[in-house]
Amino acid sequence: MRRPQKQPPSSPSWSAQQSVVTSVPPIGRLHRAAAPRRRTAVRTAAALAVVLALAAGGSRWAGIGPLAGHTSTSSDAPAADPAAVAQARAFLADWSRNRYAAAAARTTAPSEADRILDSFTSGLDIERPRLSTGPAQAGKDGAVDVPFTAHMPVKGLGTWTYSSELPLRRDTSGTWTIDWALSVVHPHLTTTAKFSLVREDGPAAPRVNDRTGKPLTADDHPALAPVLERFAAADGPAGPRGAVELVDRVTGEIKGTEVRFGPDPSGEAVATTLDGSWQSAAENALRHDAGGKNASLVVLRVDNGAILALANSPADGFNRAVSGTYAPGSTWKLVTSSALLLKNAVTPATVVDCPRYLTVGKQFHNVETSEFHGATFAKDFAESCNTAFISLRDRLGSTELGDVARTYFGVGQDWHIGVPSYDGSVPAPKDETEKAASMIGQARLQANPLIMASVTATAASGHFHQPHLVPGTPDTTSTRPLPARITTALRSMMRTTVTGGTARLLADLPGSVGAKTGTAEVSDTAPNNGWLVVHRGNIAIACVVEAGVTGGGSAGPIVHDILRAMPDDPS
Repeated sequence: MRRPQKQPPSSPSWSAQQSVVTSVPPIGRLHRAAAPRRRTAVRTAAALAVVLALAAGGSRWAGIGPLAGHTSTSSDAPAADPAAVAQARAFLADWSRNRYAAAAARTTAPSEADRILDSFTSGLDIERPRLSTGPAQAGKDGAVDVPFTAHMPVKGLGTWTYSSELPLRRDTSGTWTIDWALSVVHPHLTTTAKFSLVREDGPAAPRVNDRTGKPLTADDHPALAPVLERFAAADGPAGPRGAVELVDRVTGEIKGTEVRFGPDPSGEAVATTLDGSWQSAAENALRHDAGGKNASLVVLRVDNGAILALANSPADGFNRAVSGTYAPGSTWKLVTSSALLLKNAVTPATVVDCPRYLTVGKQFHNVETSEFHGATFAKDFAESCNTAFISLRDRLGSTELGDVARTYFGVGQDWHIGVPSYDGSVPAPKDETEKAASMIGQARLQANPLIMASVTATAASGHFHQPHLVPGTPDTTSTRPLPARITTALRSMMRTTVTGGTARLLADLPGSVGAKTGTAEVSDTAPNNGWLVVHRGNIAIACVVEAGVTGGGSAGPIVHDILRAMPDDPS
């Protein structure tokens, strides 16, 4: 899978859209830098130094916009004086051409009006305002009100459109003047509220919900940061984004948003299969039990492949849970066992000796050099006997392991999970040594917790379901179900691994828990990675701990804590 799928928005992205508010923000300019995939506003106080009169500062609006308007009167209202309308148009013409002093001279408070007009326009990066008058109305006491529409192009973002009104009165000389007030500039501009311009960097982080409709955020779920980043990246180039906000002059509290430019964050949220409760349990377990090591895990539903939780520790931006490439170690014996059982090469009761060492080009050994003479194949599985599995290599063809992985488990096919993922590789062995190593999940085999959780779910149910984070993602895979006798044998051997094998750590948990541990060699000098895969009811989990040494000792406590915290399977 290469790209997340997103639910179609309920309305198109908007570049300039006015929302109605009841109070006003500071005039000035803010810059909002996108934190890693969060919509966190970083406000720069220096950029907000613009104040309007009565607590406001100066700014400049640039540009010349056409004036288009007319006057009209209703049959039962007195006609507005054309001289008043001409004065209103002249005021707007001066304002649109940055002639603030000239415009201010047409008001009852020239000094204040000059300062406010300049402050408002330049502080909000407005270029070439376009101001047009509407029908004038004659009011009481001979006053005239001239409504106007303002189209304010905000530099690099879009156009802010709103309506206001110019009140005109005759002065003592009989000349029409604008009765100045802050509301002349904008009806929400007051002595207690002003506007601020906020610019935002980076892609807009879409709202993401879990399967119950609850929001998922990186604040609440830090381990989801890589996933939330991918959903943001799926929107394509971010483009300019920002907003004009209404804020309290004294406290700076945001009272509302006048206009937003760029993607609408209030659009339809991305729906996912994630479950907030399972996600929290997974993150808590990693935080408490990973011991500071790199670790990752995936929890998914057995019946449909829906991913309920995925987590990485640390949450450093690399989603190793679905994009990592690891040798799966002995957890791969689920696939190897399936191949052997499908071919009738063994049954669970077949005696397959488990010596301490076995040499096939190189010396292979069991964890802690254990040995079990006269062991059955089921015992070899439960104790994770490498030498027993390697001794059966001649019963499979050179490509048979890869064929079974692809045909029954979907490994190596192109998965579409909703974010980019690595879907596994099972190359044909180059020689007998590689073939021996492949039997126990080593050599050049590559997987990750996503793949191994899916392998576990398929082994438990007999049916491969493409894992997915987003409902409705396309499924181009083609697999065959495992025969019932194979899944029965696998489930039985996984249960025995818990009750009397290497996954004894899970034996105290309620329910019929089945598991397979894994220890994967990394190099001759580096500590082994620890693996554990588990199924219980409708849940499958895979966890890897880098340099964990053993699966039961490192991944075991993590998975145990998750299952203990979440005793009920999802329906």
